[in-house]
Amino acid sequence: MHALFEEAGKFMAGRILSEAESSAQVELDSGKRVKVKAANLLLKFEKPAPSELMAQAQALAQTIELPLAWEFAPEDDFGFADLARDYFSDNATLAQQAGALFALHEAPHYFRRAGKGRFKKAPAEILQQALAAIEKKKLIVQQISDWAEALGRGECPQPIREQLYKILFRPDKNAPEYKAVVEASRATHLAPLDLLQKAGAIDSAYQFHWKRFLFDNFPKGTGFPPLTAPQPPADLPLAPVQAYSIDDSQTTEIDDALSVQGLGTGTVVLGIHIAAPGLAIVPGTPLDQLGRSRLSTVYMPGYKITMLPDEVVQIYTLDEGRANPAVSLYVTVNEATLEITGTETKLERVPVVANLRHDQLDHIVTEAWLTDPSIEVENTPQRLLDVRDQLSFLHRLAKSLKAQREVVRGKPENFNRPDYNFRLVGNDKAEPNGSETVQITTRQRGAPLDLIVAEAAIVANSTWGSWMAELGVPGIYRSQASMAPGVKVRMGTKALPHAGIGVKSYSWATSPLRRYVDLVNQWQIIACVRNGKTAALAAPFKPKDAELFSIISSFDAAYSAYNGYQAGMERFWTLKYVEQNGITELNATVFKEGPGGSFLVRADELPLVFPVLGAQNLPRGARLKVKLGEVDEITLDIHGTVIERLDDPDDTSDDGPVEDGEDDEAVAGPIAIAVDVNEAEGASPDNPAP
Repeated sequence: MHALFEEAGKFMAGRILSEAESSAQVELDSGKRVKVKAANLLLKFEKPAPSELMAQAQALAQTIELPLAWEFAPEDDFGFADLARDYFSDNATLAQQAGALFALHEAPHYFRRAGKGRFKKAPAEILQQALAAIEKKKLIVQQISDWAEALGRGECPQPIREQLYKILFRPDKNAPEYKAVVEASRATHLAPLDLLQKAGAIDSAYQFHWKRFLFDNFPKGTGFPPLTAPQPPADLPLAPVQAYSIDDSQTTEIDDALSVQGLGTGTVVLGIHIAAPGLAIVPGTPLDQLGRSRLSTVYMPGYKITMLPDEVVQIYTLDEGRANPAVSLYVTVNEATLEITGTETKLERVPVVANLRHDQLDHIVTEAWLTDPSIEVENTPQRLLDVRDQLSFLHRLAKSLKAQREVVRGKPENFNRPDYNFRLVGNDKAEPNGSETVQITTRQRGAPLDLIVAEAAIVANSTWGSWMAELGVPGIYRSQASMAPGVKVRMGTKALPHAGIGVKSYSWATSPLRRYVDLVNQWQIIACVRNGKTAALAAPFKPKDAELFSIISSFDAAYSAYNGYQAGMERFWTLKYVEQNGITELNATVFKEGPGGSFLVRADELPLVFPVLGAQNLPRGARLKVKLGEVDEITLDIHGTVIERLDDPDDTSDDGPVEDGEDDEAVAGPIAIAVDVNEAEGASPDNPAP
């Protein structure tokens, strides 16, 4: 005697070895013996053999027209043998009965299970919905196949082009667009990014980097919602100073200006004036929420995305020719010894008489020009001559302050490498498209005007940081426990030393138009000015305020992403410069061993770090002539081959400067995408791969 039975949702047949009231022992064709509950025994038969019956039943199941079977199936639940007799004949064979069982079991959209071997036909409305879903799935499968074939032919379907960045970096792995890319990658044996490039999905390398950045950081676009720009308080006193700012010509968010009073009297008062949007922007308002969502202005060659709307910036930027609202730190200095003898902070309007632009003045304002009044430079602007004595004093003070910090640091600050400035010709500050001509110029780090501004900012940030701590007002600080390798700068709410700068504490408070943490600190400083010793009670953020920690966390992530994008775009335009100028060879300096026998080098005259091959046992500082390979504008990659060594291996005096370049290196290399062509088909969070 044989039996057809159900086990764990599958149908099997075998020879009955023994049978009791509640179960039977059945031997399968494989020789395996299983214990089957009596309720799971669906058919018993002498002939044919179990395997033959199964084969006949499966073949017959394929011939059953499910719509017809559904039409004449009874409304109440029924057994599979009942349907076989209605569909085939009153004398349905064992094979026909088993075939009906298999067909019913495989069509849950037509027939619902109502017990072992029993079924009930689905309501007409539910059936229509199920059939529509099945048809839709078939169409989607066909669409995926068509899209995959198009990609394989080098054509990119529009839906995939529109979803490109979502597919690559944050995909829905059940979406047909994603599945088409995976299917095409498998069929063509091309990596997804290479496949999409060949299919023309990426319009240009620049647009690829730009749109990817927007997708990750500005998914709703970079425009501002309509907001009313708040006006500063009308009762601010007018400061009795003539201030001036020192910035690059491209700067529109002018955060800081300087003034000098009392030259020649023995006591000089240095004014450090910071734009004061915090006097009108109120925490929790829509404008504050906008600033908090962006957290910083984003910079890149030829373009920027500002943190605040232009109408707000224009009210608070320290433009020349008007009195601007400011938080001013007045620093009293002994003119002879340059010792700081006192500080005072005021809220006021500061007359700004000049916006000096260092890129237009650096060739004039040299150390020699500042120290020797007899030196004259042709075409020196009168506005610069008007403050020459002040700049001379400020430069002398800045050098003294820097020297004092270097004593605390334990070693001098080195400016071995220049700053590189990028200018795009043709975009007129509009959003670039990647086809512009790029110009790269250098500016020596630590130039006199640079040093004056930097030291003034350090004085303001360290003074205000210490003052907030003295009054028990929390702020946002940057600190570094030591300058030992691996000890990083961290942000926190405690006034801790910053070993890298050489100060007891360091807050960020001098760029409130461009950085949200500076705006937060400005609110706290304003509370200190207005309330003195009771400032902790009046400040917007209280000690151990969870909001401060949330702001720090968000800012860290955003600032890192923005800086990473800026570094990537500077590398992109550097590679463009190499291509546009037909540069095939460069002089470079080794600073680190790379993988696979390569060495990482830094170009001597461009902001470019890249690996080179073709030499062995090169020490740090070795100077090389290098032949450049092909540029990959998507991965921002370029390689080189050593042509010759330029320095004397036995003489270290002609070695190049060595500084770590990990930051430069990190922006090049394979693009990390989220498309996994090796993932099991159909796997998803709800249907994981085994």
